Amino acid sequence: MNTTPVVPGSPSLVKGMNRRSQILRLLLRYRNSGVFSGMNLDARAVHDVPPDGNPEQFVTDLESLGPTFVKLGQMLSTRPDMVPVEFATALERMQENVAPIPVERVAAIIEQELGASVSKLFASFDPVPLGCASIAQVHRAELHDGRQVAVKVQKPEVAAQLRSDLEVLRSFALAADHLTQVGRRVRLRDWLNEFAKTLMQELDYQAEAENLQRFGQHLKPFKPLWMPQPIWDYCSHRVLTMELAQGVRVDMIPDVRRTEQPMAPLAAALIRGYVDQIFVHGEIHADPHPGNLRVTPDGRLAIFDLGMVAHMPPRLRERLLKLLFAAVDGRGEEVADEIIGISTRLEYFDEERYLRETGQVIARYAANSSFSEGRVVLDLVRIATASGLRTPPELSLLGKALLNLETVCRLLSPDLDTRRIVEKQLQHVMRARLKKSLSKANLASEAMEIQQLLRDGPRKMTDILALLAENRLQMKVTGLEESRLMENLQKIANRVSAGIVTAALILAAAMMMKVDTGWHLFGYPAIAFTLMLIGVFLGLGIILSALIFDRRARSKEERGHR
Repeated sequence: MNTTPVVPGSPSLVKGMNRRSQILRLLLRYRNSGVFSGMNLDARAVHDVPPDGNPEQFVTDLESLGPTFVKLGQMLSTRPDMVPVEFATALERMQENVAPIPVERVAAIIEQELGASVSKLFASFDPVPLGCASIAQVHRAELHDGRQVAVKVQKPEVAAQLRSDLEVLRSFALAADHLTQVGRRVRLRDWLNEFAKTLMQELDYQAEAENLQRFGQHLKPFKPLWMPQPIWDYCSHRVLTMELAQGVRVDMIPDVRRTEQPMAPLAAALIRGYVDQIFVHGEIHADPHPGNLRVTPDGRLAIFDLGMVAHMPPRLRERLLKLLFAAVDGRGEEVADEIIGISTRLEYFDEERYLRETGQVIARYAANSSFSEGRVVLDLVRIATASGLRTPPELSLLGKALLNLETVCRLLSPDLDTRRIVEKQLQHVMRARLKKSLSKANLASEAMEIQQLLRDGPRKMTDILALLAENRLQMKVTGLEESRLMENLQKIANRVSAGIVTAALILAAAMMMKVDTGWHLFGYPAIAFTLMLIGVFLGLGIILSALIFDRRARSKEERGHR
């Protein structure tokens, strides 16, 4: 892929209207590709027609727009309900071809953040970067105690550019939510706000250091896995110093190394550790790609680059765990019910179609042992979106994480039965959860709730019966007293009033055409002509308002049962 190196902070990329026009040209260029204008899933399923636009060129165009759009592309690759399959596959291969910044600027940032010169902080500092991305640059260094470390430094002016781009994207997302079907279905502005929140967290290297430390603690039971730990005295919001992960990428392991060390234990430990991390600790690292994994000289698997980590609340974690168990057992209806329970039903939700297609996918998965768990989850998201369900983003992230894990495991050990390991670890997680639910603290909490129910239940029942006996029981219907109802009534009254005034003006103008006042415009009496123009403009305004705004009523949505 040929791309032109992009230097973050370039004036041509960040100047107001010029930047907005660049983004607008990108949106218009791919308006019929299905990426921004919505996906015609039915037509593509039947006719297998590829979308308009070149996915590889789309990736190149995103890369040329800088760091915001590189990260946007990476996030879009996790959303099969927003982009067609061809584009999602191309986005997964997105690479950041970025020119490195001079080491002098890197040193200046380190000194500004850590309050000391590079020579005092490190015994040696390699001026040639280990890696260079749009947001950060990584250099090898050595501490004065002899430890080898990697120093990740945030590039200057990146944060300002990201914030500027996000504001422009928010304005486009707001318009798309009102004017396009994909916007109303996905709520692009809400999704963009979540993306912005995640991106701002990635800019905070203190948070990434905490992720490294927390994941390292969680993965300790899995001995083949190793998480480089941060060196806290050398960390700040823009500088992250951690243990150096030396070794070979998982997609570049030589055959000689494979004969000396079997890679299947590493792959199995990776799957178990990540499944445990997701369903026990509620954290998803959705991007464990080969570039973030190294096989170390001592035979362990090093995992790093934890800037983007999503958190799952306990209730959602339980629903997703039940969903996967139902999928493993081939219970399609239960899978469909669980997804409905965590999703939002839109006005055009086609339940019959959704149940039928979900059952077909789960049946194929249960019958085919080589069917990928990650691909099944992403297929379920696509079916839900096409049927009128808005699924939570965590479901797509789960599918993406499982798919990436399976890809890495195939690189490590092609013959490994990843499905069996996933199922076995899910059973282990369930047993651990059941054991935790029977702990003394949890049983005491449940007993206290039962005690409160027994204590308060009779009194509340007495209150209800008293209200019934006195004919004072009232039911409150929400919505009728809300300000939106009064606002809509006021809009109707204003439009009726404007229509009456418009008709009166036109009628008055027609009657005054025969009255010669002495002043003329275009051969007509001036007063009559002026009244006619005012009436015509008011009438056109009412018509345009009706055509543009009357169809912007909010679609009826219903949250799934809890």
